Amino acid sequence: MSKNAKIAAGGVAVGIILLFWLPWWAALLIVLGVPSAAYLTLDPGQRRRLRRVSRKELGH
Repeated sequence: MSKNAKIAAGGVAVGIILLFWLPWWAALLIVLGVPSAAYLTLDPGQRRRLRRVSRKELGH
């Protein structure tokens, strides 16, 4: 299993666990908010690098 597949599987598992403990809207805010907040903490150079790597993985 690739690194990205492991991360995705972990995210799904955390999301399912949060749905049992929290209301659905709170779990959704956490699942969407944490990656968004992490992206916003990157400086512009790191964001460019991340977009460039993402495009390469998509085959562009």
